[in-house]
Amino acid sequence: MSTPSKVGVSPQHARAVNAVEDAPPVAVASAVVPWRGRRAGNLRPGLDPRRLAALIEAAVERCRLDLTGKVVLTEAACGPYVVTPILAACAGAEHVYATTQSTAHGTVEEVFAQTFEVAQLVGVRDRIEIISGRSPAVVAQADIITDSGHVRPIDRELIGWMKPSAVVSLMYEAWEFRSGDVDLDACRERGIRVGATDERHPDIDMFSFLGPMAVKLLFDAHVAVYRSSILLLCDNPFSGFLVRGLKRAGATVDVAESVATAPRQQRYDAIVVALQPRDLPVVSATDARLIASTWPGAVVGQFWGDIDRVALDALNVPLWPEKSPHAGHMAILPSAIGPEPVVRLQAGGLKVGELLSSGVRDAAHDCLQLMVSADGEHA
Repeated sequence: MSTPSKVGVSPQHARAVNAVEDAPPVAVASAVVPWRGRRAGNLRPGLDPRRLAALIEAAVERCRLDLTGKVVLTEAACGPYVVTPILAACAGAEHVYATTQSTAHGTVEEVFAQTFEVAQLVGVRDRIEIISGRSPAVVAQADIITDSGHVRPIDRELIGWMKPSAVVSLMYEAWEFRSGDVDLDACRERGIRVGATDERHPDIDMFSFLGPMAVKLLFDAHVAVYRSSILLLCDNPFSGFLVRGLKRAGATVDVAESVATAPRQQRYDAIVVALQPRDLPVVSATDARLIASTWPGAVVGQFWGDIDRVALDALNVPLWPEKSPHAGHMAILPSAIGPEPVVRLQAGGLKVGELLSSGVRDAAHDCLQLMVSADGEHA
């Protein structure tokens, strides 16, 4: 393992900031703008580093998260998602490798600034190392690997670099699994244990944020929700939580599992689509025609599930958000309403890694949903 530099970047990974491979990492620090002085972009008051530090420490305590002596490979990102490597380090991880890259959400320099400002506040800056790309040497050291965005895909090549005792943690529930994220067959062949996160465990309670996320989606589309009539299309465990959140915001809500089975006589202000993704669009061209003719002017809010946007647009159906999410992904993220759900989910995912790696199921804080067991079988 390389010795962390004072900015947390080893020389062999300095190319993460477009420097030459043997450049001294201190050059990174001079290019970093302190987060505390910024108010641009998505760095809103609720993301104040001091507030994030408090949320991180509370989550470690609530989940009884203990990664003492473990090496963790996860991601480094901006905004609310800055918390993941810091959570791992606060839980006692010996070393945290956090892979990153520049995205529309932030540059590598911004990732450095945000990560290390919060890490400094909680006293773990020296145990976090931000890297770029896929490194066999790093993967080989990791005890716990999360399926976070910059780490994915956890494919056969990456799995081949893992040590036999390594484990993989999915930061979502087992039924939400996307085959492109982790090669479960390759994990099974090597006996690599894989676990998903029970988001409804009291320590995490992620599903309770689904309602506020749907309200936020509709607010952004300029649907007031209060005294609005909403059709919720949902065929999965999100349903009750979405209904509860929309009703608490003052809406009347009907639920159907498809457009075809929805009430035809009711007028709707909005149709919230929260259907489990499949190979074909969950709202098809046929569904688009039915929506346009039955509920003209109703706003289609895409929460989850891929839809035929071309068909909807051709029929002048109001649609939000404007940009389509990646296939199989949610169109609104937990981070849209603040860092709280993100901190809870990331802490839960790391707890899954702890439970898998230790082999000890903690009854009071057990949020593990097993995907591949210790004997390499699908669970």
